[in-house]
Amino acid sequence: MEILISNTDFITGRKIVAVIDVARGSTVRARNIGRDIFAGLKNLVGGEISEYTQLMSDAREQAISRMVADAERMGADAVINVRFTTAMVMQGCSEILAYGTAVKLE
Repeated sequence: MEILISNTDFITGRKIVAVIDVARGSTVRARNIGRDIFAGLKNLVGGEISEYTQLMSDAREQAISRMVADAERMGADAVINVRFTTAMVMQGCSEILAYGTAVKLE
């Protein structure tokens, strides 16, 4: 069964019968010199730095995947109230954390 994910505190049309625990998944990503060179050039002319946009998008997807795996290990049917947070671990290196409440559905 596929784990349902929601940023609300409910799943439409489904009844929550048990709250299990917090499900979490994270990844730490670092910039690389190739991306930094292109980003520096784009910074001069302005606009979106697509290399970093893709890096962060990939990091979010991996964090979600790890959160879902954590929920599956707990026997959850869904993760509600899903949120993201980020923190700089060191210069040029950031953590993306996805977390939510793992629940059982009727």
